Amino acid sequence: MNIAVVGTGYVGLVSGTCFAETGNNVVCIDIDESKVKRMQSGEVPIYEPGLNILFERNTKAGRLSFTTSLEEGIKNAEAIFLALPTPPGEDGSADLKYILGVADQLGKIITDYKVIVDKSTVPVGTSEKVANKLKENLDPSLFDVVSNPEFLREGVAVDDFLKPDRVVIGTSSQKAKEVMMRLYQPYVRQGNPIIVMDERSAEMTKYAANSFLATKITFMNEIANLCEKVGANVDQVRIGIGSDTRIGKRFLFPGIGYGGSCFPKDVQALEKTATENDYNFNILKSVMAVNHNQKVIIVDKIKSHFGENLSEKKFAIWGLAFKPNTDDIREAPALYIINELLNSGASVKAFDPEAMDNVKSVLGEKISFAQNPYDALTDADALVICTEWSVFRTPDFEKMNTLLKNKTIFDGRNLYELDSMKSRGYYYQSIGRPTIK
Repeated sequence: MNIAVVGTGYVGLVSGTCFAETGNNVVCIDIDESKVKRMQSGEVPIYEPGLNILFERNTKAGRLSFTTSLEEGIKNAEAIFLALPTPPGEDGSADLKYILGVADQLGKIITDYKVIVDKSTVPVGTSEKVANKLKENLDPSLFDVVSNPEFLREGVAVDDFLKPDRVVIGTSSQKAKEVMMRLYQPYVRQGNPIIVMDERSAEMTKYAANSFLATKITFMNEIANLCEKVGANVDQVRIGIGSDTRIGKRFLFPGIGYGGSCFPKDVQALEKTATENDYNFNILKSVMAVNHNQKVIIVDKIKSHFGENLSEKKFAIWGLAFKPNTDDIREAPALYIINELLNSGASVKAFDPEAMDNVKSVLGEKISFAQNPYDALTDADALVICTEWSVFRTPDFEKMNTLLKNKTIFDGRNLYELDSMKSRGYYYQSIGRPTIK
């Protein structure tokens, strides 16, 4: 099939590359000329494990190409995927200006039947808005609008696309359904379902999924905070409840809150949709409030130990990305923690395997950056762990002992066993577990 993908962010570039991997001819379209030139020269503009291999293979084979011209990009396409940003507005609602702007342009240049696919995460009713925008300049017989939400996890997005748990297709058109089924059939050969539903239900499915996972994370963070009050160990509680098949083991790890481009935006947008429809979605309001506080809860622990004034203190930060295996720092808890430490007078030296360049563009020279994890520790009063990168899981503690001013760790991701930290003589605070002194 001939596919066009409008937008080359995480969703667009991963989707386009993975569509090409199964033999489709894919043209990715972006208005950023410098970004398109970089991709045309073989550079992958984002960090996503495994993406570079597929990117190189399919560009060399001629199945994956890039352009800034919308008209050129969609000319031969059977399906046009809209993978455009939907940033939250000031009121929390998803901003559809980019999607509707491209829909307006498409309405003026489409000359034969196309399936227009909303791949971006969009509020309920967006497919109708896109269709209405297209109808302003285009005969309705020349298009169908489909909702096809993505369920990609940054860090494992390639595997998620090539071997999806499920594919959700929202359409009331048999013609569009046949196109989408033909496109996705190679990805579900192991028997995972392609679920076809109406457009509004597909749009709601995406928001409901992400909001439920965000709620599950937040619930465990609340349990962890209570565990600290009553002297319980959240690790044991997590294992105890995770063995219940009705609950499941995943998304039960407590920490310093969720971040990234999806959960914060999607929870906010769903709550806004509820408000617009005169429904008080109390759970989501609580999820957002708790998560905001959870991001900086480790700073409270630091101040409880060192005092409110941190002007003479230096902190090493391990991890800047909102999760491991990505360079994405959007809504990353580390940024909130760093700002709180800076506002309290502390100095910060940070290390992350992939995200330091992105943080430099945000924080500039407010903090310093290390060449490796141990470089960050030199003369630091404490280590603060914000992202659970694998490289941080089994460090050389003997080397750490010689670099840290104090054997003190504040662990926002519960990487280390309590008994191990006790035997090594560390002051160790984590989330939802007893403090080791």
